[in-house]
Amino acid sequence: MSDQQKVPGTSEEPQFDRKQLIKLLVELGPLVVFFIGNSRFGIFAGTGAFMVATVISLVASRILLGRIATMPLVTGVFVLVFGGLTLWLQDDHFIKIKPTIVNGLFAAILIAGLLSGRLFLKIVFGDVMRLSEEGWRILTLRWALFFVFLAILNEVMWRFFSTDTWVAFKVFGIMPITFLFALAQIGLLKKHESAADNRPNAS
Repeated sequence: MSDQQKVPGTSEEPQFDRKQLIKLLVELGPLVVFFIGNSRFGIFAGTGAFMVATVISLVASRILLGRIATMPLVTGVFVLVFGGLTLWLQDDHFIKIKPTIVNGLFAAILIAGLLSGRLFLKIVFGDVMRLSEEGWRILTLRWALFFVFLAILNEVMWRFFSTDTWVAFKVFGIMPITFLFALAQIGLLKKHESAADNRPNAS
């Protein structure tokens, strides 16, 4: 879901937006720090470095982008809470279950919104994308199920593989999987964006 799309009703073509590169670096940076810290000094040192890098990334996002997006902010809070528990109790289970809880929370929020008639993706991305109501509902359901998938995948990775493998997959596996999933939604976006544009009185 990117704001690099062509604006409906105009002839402007999508152009490279340096803010997208900054956003990618801000979000990926703490994960790379986590991977390096874990590989060199172990999971606890990696967790501490991850927490520091997360705070820096949120501050950088506020300074460079003018805002902190909701998902990175929520994730950052969980990193600090579960990372703090990991270091305090010297138990790496806390940092390992953090992705499960965060993804489960996002899935629960989206599903609760669907059941209550509130399309949270539309609220967050409505200024970026114009979709029909059906399009927003389908997209919301797909992302909710994808978050459930990520939660289950994290459980499998940390329970059945080594800590180093889990960290490596968290850093180098989750983002490509998420990127491919987002790409797979392009057909849906085009279909329901067109439907929204063709509605009477669509603006």
